[in-house]
Order: sequence, then C-alpha cells, then structure tokens
Amino acid sequence: MDWYLAVLKNYVGFSGRARRQEFWMFALVNIIISIVLAVIDNVAGTAVLGSIYALAVLLPSIAVGIRRLHDTNRSGWWVLISLIPFIGSIILIVFLATEGQPNDNQYGPNPKLASVQG
Repeated sequence: MDWYLAVLKNYVGFSGRARRQEFWMFALVNIIISIVLAVIDNVAGTAVLGSIYALAVLLPSIAVGIRRLHDTNRSGWWVLISLIPFIGSIILIVFLATEGQPNDNQYGPNPKLASVQG
C-alpha cells in the first residue's frame, strides 16, 4: 500500500525514475480497487464510482508509467505506442517489465540505489 500512496503523492511527477516494484504494485492495487468499485457499481446499477476513480488516478497512472520508462532509459513519449491496437500494448508492457538501468541515466539516479542508501 505504501507504493500506491507514494505514486499518488507524486501524482504529476513526470520527471525522474520509478522502479519496477513501484509501478507494478501501483498497477496491482489500482486493479484491485477498480474491481471492487465495479462490483459496487454493478450492485448499485451505476457506473459512477468506477468512472470517478478512473478519472482520479489518470494522471498518477500516466506519471508513474513515464517514470518507469525513464528507468529503462526511454522517453516518456513511448507511452503513446499503446495507441496502436494490440501490438503497441504488448511492446509497452515489455518496456515496463524490463529491468531498469543500473547506473544513473539522463533521467536521474538509479531509484534502487537511492532506496537502499536512504
């Protein structure tokens, strides 16, 4: 839950790098919350809660995705490849699952080393 809250606190932080764990833990909690809200919406016969939640986490989701791409030394613009049906999403998932660069890169220091030292 700490990873999820850390992403929400840095909701418009598009610079820097994000570890794989930060990205995927945010994605996991996000999916769980979305499923729970979908069940509640289904019982209530509306789609209000899910829509409000999706809108609320839109910017944090994009920001953590861009920071994750920065960790692999790719531009945040690569997130737009997901607009290509099917193939684009697969390519983006591969990029997001790739190990980050072990050294500092143009987007900042290695977040793994920063969390170990601090």
